Amino acid sequence: MKKEESDLKIIEEMERRELQDRYIRFDWAIKRLLRQKANFDVLDGFLTVMLNEEIKIVEILESEGNQESADDKYNRVDIKALNSKGEIILVEIQNTRELHYLERILYGVAKAITEHISLGEGYEKIKKVYSISILYFDIGIGTDYIYHGQNHFVGVHTGDHLRVNMRERDVIVSHLPAEIFPEYILVRVNEFDKVALTPLDEWIEYLKDGTIRPDTTAPGLKEAREKLKYYSMSPQERLIYDRHLDAIMIQNDVIDTAKLEGRIEGKAEGLAEGMRQVALKMKDTGVDVATIAKYTGLSEEIILSL
Repeated sequence: MKKEESDLKIIEEMERRELQDRYIRFDWAIKRLLRQKANFDVLDGFLTVMLNEEIKIVEILESEGNQESADDKYNRVDIKALNSKGEIILVEIQNTRELHYLERILYGVAKAITEHISLGEGYEKIKKVYSISILYFDIGIGTDYIYHGQNHFVGVHTGDHLRVNMRERDVIVSHLPAEIFPEYILVRVNEFDKVALTPLDEWIEYLKDGTIRPDTTAPGLKEAREKLKYYSMSPQERLIYDRHLDAIMIQNDVIDTAKLEGRIEGKAEGLAEGMRQVALKMKDTGVDVATIAKYTGLSEEIILSL
C-alpha cells in the first residue's frame, strides 16, 4: 500500500472516531428524534433530572401552529408532552434574545391550560403545567445557571404557607397552591462553568457543549449516547444538521454585530452631545467661536446654533 493511501486511511479513521464522540444538539433532537416513542427514555431522563421527580412521557402533544385564529399570538413550543400523571410539560429552546420572553412563556402556559380543558368542564380538570426554557442568551442579571419559579401563598405577618382545602371524591383534601399552579424553569446554559458533579450538571454540560461522559449514570444521558450520535445520521441528515448549526452561528453573529454597532453609535452620539455641552458652557463664558471650535472639534455653524 502506498504511503499516501495509508495516510488517507489514518485520517479517515481519526475523523470517524471524532464523529463517534460527537452528539446531536438537544434542540435538533427534540424537533426530530425525541418525538418518537422509541426515544422517550432520553426525554424521560432529562425531565426527571430537571423536575427532580421520576417522569414518564406517555404522549407528545401537538405544539406547532396551534393558533386558533390568524391574529392569535404565536406560541412557539419545541415539545409539549403529557406525563403519566396527566400533567403538561412544555420544553422550549431559545438560541437568540427575544423581547418580552417572560411574557411569551406566560402566554404559552396559559394557552396550554385552556387548550386542555373543555367548555363546561369543572375547574378540577385543569392540569398542572411545567414550563422548561433552555436559553442560550443572557436573559438578565443573576449568579446561577438555573432558576425555578413556583407559586406560593405566604402569610404577610406569619410567614406560613397557605394550604387550600379541596373536595375530591367527597373527601376534603388539603393542597398547596404549588401543587396546582404552573412551575417555570429557566436554564441559562452559557452561565454553566463548573465541573459536572451531579446528573443535573451533566445534562447542562451536554446542553452547552455536547459532552456526554462514557461512564455517565445520569438519567437519559446513557440512552442519549446511543441514540443521539452524530455519526449515526446518514450523510444527507448530517448535511441538513450542519446547515442548521451554521444558521444558528450566522444568526448570533448578526445579532452580536448589531449590538456592537449600536454601542459604537451610542458612544459616538454620547461624545458628540458631551462636546456640545462643553461648547455651550464655553460660549456662555464669552469664549470666541474659533477657540471653541479648536478645542471641541465642532464646526462654527454648530457652535453658533447652540
